[in-house]
Amino acid sequence: QFSRLTSPPPKRSSYLSMGNGFSKVINSLNNSKSLYKVIKYPHPKLRANNEVVTVFDESLENICKELLKVMYEDDGIGLAAPQVGINKRIMVFNEVGNQESTDKEMILINPIITNRSIEMDRKEEGCLSFPMIFGKVDRHVWIDIEYQDIKGNKITKRLENFPARIFQHEFDHLDKVLFIDHFDEKDKEINGKRLEKYIKKYGPGAAI
Repeated sequence: QFSRLTSPPPKRSSYLSMGNGFSKVINSLNNSKSLYKVIKYPHPKLRANNEVVTVFDESLENICKELLKVMYEDDGIGLAAPQVGINKRIMVFNEVGNQESTDKEMILINPIITNRSIEMDRKEEGCLSFPMIFGKVDRHVWIDIEYQDIKGNKITKRLENFPARIFQHEFDHLDKVLFIDHFDEKDKEINGKRLEKYIKKYGPGAAI
């Protein structure tokens, strides 16, 4: 999950992703708690391979529904499946982080980046799998993406600015890349002691 460091809406502490099988289907979010929880660094599933989704069925719909639930429960704006221990190439996000804004929800299955800007933008990021860890990350200003919706339909789209940053953060999770991998030496030093505490608490797992 993407920790909402900078602009769009204040008060959020989680970053996220995007898609376009807009989850009207998923809009049956109810008041019950999600079956899943966000796993924390250095859990080994954060560095595990993530399988391509080949079956588009009710089980997949349920996974996507739960991902959105977890994202909203944890006050996030994006979430990748490996962050709840499901090693599949699935991610969701809502750039405004508001459960009522279903038109902003995106569900992306098997996403890929087909083109990207030369221009980069550097902003602070955080992640729900890394409590109290923040650092600046360079991201492409715009990206062209291709993905499948929950029915398996292929969709192409261009994302710019904040949605593009959210997508890149979550897409990294699907490739076993964590946002701390992008930190410069200064941010590595600032966050080093806290990361060491997590490693001592949870074991080496996915530690870099």
